Amino acid sequence: MQETKQNNEISQEFEVSFEQEGERLDKYLALIYEKQSRSFFQKIIKENLVLVNGKAQKANYRISAEDTVSVTIPKAQEIEIVPEDIPLDILYEDEDVLVVNKPKGMVVHPSAGHYTGTLVNAVMYHCKESLSGINGAIRPGIVHRIDMDTTGALIVCKNDNAHVKIAQQIKEHSVTRRYRGIVNGVVKEDTGRIEGAIGRHPVERKKMAINEKNGKPAITHYKVLERFNNHTYMEFELETGRTHQIRVHMASIGHPLLGDTLYGSGKNPYHLQGQTLHAMVIGFIHPSTGAYLEVEAPLPEYFQKLLKGKL
Repeated sequence: MQETKQNNEISQEFEVSFEQEGERLDKYLALIYEKQSRSFFQKIIKENLVLVNGKAQKANYRISAEDTVSVTIPKAQEIEIVPEDIPLDILYEDEDVLVVNKPKGMVVHPSAGHYTGTLVNAVMYHCKESLSGINGAIRPGIVHRIDMDTTGALIVCKNDNAHVKIAQQIKEHSVTRRYRGIVNGVVKEDTGRIEGAIGRHPVERKKMAINEKNGKPAITHYKVLERFNNHTYMEFELETGRTHQIRVHMASIGHPLLGDTLYGSGKNPYHLQGQTLHAMVIGFIHPSTGAYLEVEAPLPEYFQKLLKGKL
């Protein structure tokens, strides 16, 4: 692979291996650049920013072994993220950290299509200048995240020292993370452990999947709290924190989360906004005091109503 940079554009050149022969051009690129979608490459292929052996081709072009694929990634547009006066449910706060109870439907940090109304916009207003800058201007204070439709406890770091120390704990898997969820079907075992590497789905790029070849190790522990006729109320403890980990692992054993149309059947009889999953407990060593701090987020109202209704 060769790489050159000009005017903040990145140009890279790849030689197709024999194992990759016959793959669609857009899919080949999406497999190389894991953080970009096939639709992104379809767009830049149309703009002639991808060449095969020096010639423009269509997205469905089938590559051959020893083809040279040249890719120019255009300069990302700089986006100004502004503070917004959005109410925050604060579970804990001191001069180093903030633990918030994230509501359903709120995106953690700005991304394509979500530049306002995010948790970052809210904490920028609340904390003013007191946020770690390690993750850059678009993710100030953010040391980990939970999905848009998952509710619950999330740590925000107010300075770089706190960010470094908590990020290290997350990397070492020493942060306590316990979730509550309702899954489809009746889980027979009272407790269990699911182990399966998680990586990008080979075809559906918005999904993750059990992927032993290209995925990262992932372990989820579960405990049944209550069984209903067609559903199970459960507690999950993460040993690792991969994208969509609980959702992928529970779907893999035939019990997708209630309301999860991405990994479930697509049916949504309770008209829920996404998966019934709540980050209930987060525990970590405080970056300044060295003491263990555990914070609990109460179950959201919709979740409590489902339990009271006995499903």
